Amino acid sequence: MTILPVIPISPDQPDSAVQSGGVQTRRRPSMPPRHLADLDLAARQTAVQDLGEPAFRAKQLSTHYFGRLVRDAAEMTDLPSATRDKLTSELLPTLLTPVREQACDDGATRKTLWRLHDGALVESVLMGYSDRITACVSSQAGCGMACPFCATGQQGLTRNLSVAEIVDQVVYLAGVSASGVVTGSPNRLSRVVFMGMGEPLANYPRVIEAVRRLTTPAPEGLGLSQRHITVSTVGLVPAMRRLIAEQLSVTLALSLHAPDDDLRDELVPVNQRWKVAEVLDAAFDYAAQTGRRVSIEYALIRDVNDQPWRADLLGRLLHGKLAHVNLIPLNPTPGSKWDASPKPVEREFVRRLRESGVSTTVRDTRGREIDGACGQLAAGELTQAGAGGVAADAEVAQ
Repeated sequence: MTILPVIPISPDQPDSAVQSGGVQTRRRPSMPPRHLADLDLAARQTAVQDLGEPAFRAKQLSTHYFGRLVRDAAEMTDLPSATRDKLTSELLPTLLTPVREQACDDGATRKTLWRLHDGALVESVLMGYSDRITACVSSQAGCGMACPFCATGQQGLTRNLSVAEIVDQVVYLAGVSASGVVTGSPNRLSRVVFMGMGEPLANYPRVIEAVRRLTTPAPEGLGLSQRHITVSTVGLVPAMRRLIAEQLSVTLALSLHAPDDDLRDELVPVNQRWKVAEVLDAAFDYAAQTGRRVSIEYALIRDVNDQPWRADLLGRLLHGKLAHVNLIPLNPTPGSKWDASPKPVEREFVRRLRESGVSTTVRDTRGREIDGACGQLAAGELTQAGAGGVAADAEVAQ
């Protein structure tokens, strides 16, 4: 494991806690100030004109941020100093301050823990492969879905992220990719998965707007392919049906984790509202509308959901459907009762699914030595703070 250097926290950036009479108290969650990435190009032009500048300055700022991946105003030297200071203070405020950065897999997996302006903590991960680089980003600080085997789910929800807080994670990671430090991989970020902290469809309007910003050509956006974006959900059916109406070409990843309602009620508590059949119906309708294969995420948990009969049931539910199963060897969190299934059990589960005619892969297990599961770095930081001190796993098969 490599601990990467971290930019010192500026004095004007709020900490996650403040001292009051020797007692640490957390700052109240709040949304960040307006940022360039919150706005489309027309709104940016209006914003710069409101600041007394010509509209073309909006395109200049956008070209730096989305086209050249420049997040530091000091590097925008084609802007006059006074103009630069005014525009960047109003449209490029600092949204993410790195707390800790770690790397493993010879630098191919790099995880960053960020502190937001109100002290909330989120994580993002960069994963390099021989033919692509993928960013896994957070859409919420914490998560309200309360899945018991998930580190983020056990933290509870702090707040939704803004459009710009989501996009800024990607722009930063795209800049890391472009620097060439991820050896053995292309120098261009090509894929984004919304599989970091939070339930993306619980922050629906901002996530959809972030997707549009990431896929609109530069300089208005980052210019990624919609087909290279994956949005995950635990099964918020009304939001899944809204997503169908968006007419996007993103991949939908459904975190199923159990094929039967009795167990899924426990593992994914939202199943108590929308049952397996209803959730799968929405997923299949999305596949039919878009022609995009749905990814069924299934974390294999020892002696919990890895029985052969559950593999057979899952196979029957998915047979003949435009779906792919992405089995995830569980990355257990410290002190958790949940553990990964043994390899022979995993292989038998895969065999039975494939025998049912269901396309199945096992997710690449990266990042274990750097607290790779979503929320582990943030949980560790909060634990240290609580004691008196101050993850995305790997990508979906595509």
